[in-house]
Amino acid sequence: MATALAGKLFIVNKALCADKYTATLTSCAHSYLSTKGKNMQKTVLDEVYDLLKNIGAVDNESEFSTDWLARSECYMRTLRFKQANPSVGTLAICASKLQHYASCMTATDAHAKLGKQFIKLSEQCHTQINTDARGWWKDEIGF
Repeated sequence: MATALAGKLFIVNKALCADKYTATLTSCAHSYLSTKGKNMQKTVLDEVYDLLKNIGAVDNESEFSTDWLARSECYMRTLRFKQANPSVGTLAICASKLQHYASCMTATDAHAKLGKQFIKLSEQCHTQINTDARGWWKDEIGF
């Protein structure tokens, strides 16, 4: 009788464990899927990083964060983890650096096309800065 009872407890225990892990995995999968579409759109900084990486100007996000954004090496990773937008200051630094190099590149025929891409990305940074700023002062005046 003790063996039969132990076997039933084992089966019940196994079922409870299976349910616990199924629930945990289901919960994890739900969390992943529900956040997958949230804020996963590319930001202007992602576009700048992609271009710089493609042309070999940076090797990784850490280098981009420190060399192009004047932030810590984990800045881009932190933005992604927190699903946050870059600060206005960070966008301004990036826009300024893009404009500086764009003016150097557009002065030469060999790099004029790339310089124009830098200008376009700089303008996108400025657009984002203006959008963010407008949101702040419009909140203050009520429209």
